This record gives sequence, C-alpha cells and structure tokens, in this order.
Amino acid sequence: MSSSIVLIGPSASIPALRERLTPGADVQTFTDTETLEALDHIVRSKPRIVALDYQFSLTSRGTALIDRIKDDPGLQMCEVRVVAHDGALSRVPQRRKPNTPAAVAVDDDKAALDPRGTRRAPRVPIRDGVEVLVDGNTAILVDVSVIGAQVLSGKMLKPNQRVRVTFSDGQGMIRCNGSIVWASFEMPKGQPTRYRAGIELTSADVQQMTAYAERYRKK
Repeated sequence: MSSSIVLIGPSASIPALRERLTPGADVQTFTDTETLEALDHIVRSKPRIVALDYQFSLTSRGTALIDRIKDDPGLQMCEVRVVAHDGALSRVPQRRKPNTPAAVAVDDDKAALDPRGTRRAPRVPIRDGVEVLVDGNTAILVDVSVIGAQVLSGKMLKPNQRVRVTFSDGQGMIRCNGSIVWASFEMPKGQPTRYRAGIELTSADVQQMTAYAERYRKK
C-alpha cells in the first residue's frame, strides 16, 4: 500500500488544508470538481489516508465518495479523514455494520423525503432494464405507482426540479408532468456514476399507469 495522502477540497482551500496534514508527507491533491479523478487515483494507488475538506464531505459528491471508499473491500486499510475548518482531523469510521444501507447523498440543503417512508399509493417494483424518458433523457425505472416513480439517471436530477416523464411500450405512451422530490448521487463500483431520484407525478392517468405497472412488475 502507498504511504501517500490524497487531499480533496475546494481549490482555494487546498494550500491551507495541506498545511494541516503531516509535515513532509507525500500528498496528492484534487479539487472538489475532480471527484471521479480522485476516486480513480484512490482505487489504483490505495493511499494510507484520504483527507476531505469538511464542507466538501457534506456535499452529495463528498458523501458518495466516502460511501464508495468504505464499501470497497480493496480499500479497507484506507483511512478517511475530514479536515475541519479549525484544523482538526476527524476519522470517518471505515466500515458500517453488515446490511447497513449507504447514506443518502442529497443535492439539496433541505432534508429529503425518505424514499422508503410512508406512501400515499403503493409502489410496484419494476423488473430490471425497463427504461423511461425524463425530460427526453433515458433513465431506468426502479418502481412506480399512479402518483410517483423512482428512477436511476445518468443525467443530474435535483429536488424541486420540474420534469416531463414518458412511459412507453408497444401498447402505448403515457406522458406525465412531475417534480423531483428527493435525489441522491451514487458512485457504484464497476458502474458509471448516476443519480437516484423520486419523482412525484402530477398528471398521470390512473388506469394507464396501473396497467403499465402490472405489465412490468418484478416477479
């Protein structure tokens, strides 16, 4: 394993953050806009420490990066630390308890609606690979009800964003207006980065949506 330190934070803050680390240490720096480049370097070099600026660690990309490192068996010996503005370094626990889900990284200052919370209508889990259009961009449908849907998208989706959702197959097309209620940024191992989002549908035809959900219900 490399003995280096990877430091990630806003470009203007990196010089000050670097001074708070061990003097003479081999430090590789990345800005907060270079998250994917930083992750690639971390996976390849397996540094002893990954140090994150405190404010960056609270963002969606910072949270997703921490979860990605902690969930990778190959990075178990990599220690993640958060550099506070007062200069203190706080160690982030390396491993969560078994079966504990990753933290939701929300692109919003407000608390997001829990995607597993109380529903006004039952959600139907959808089989793998079913695609829908969100503002004309392809997304994977995870589950759906007559008033909402959960999707995985390669394009950024943010809370309160108004969208147009299209469900289509050989039996017809359903166009709905919607609003993003919650969103999270994910960096799954071996897959492209993506956004997971919950959409509230405001103009869906109940009968059409019910039939569509049954056609693609996960068995």
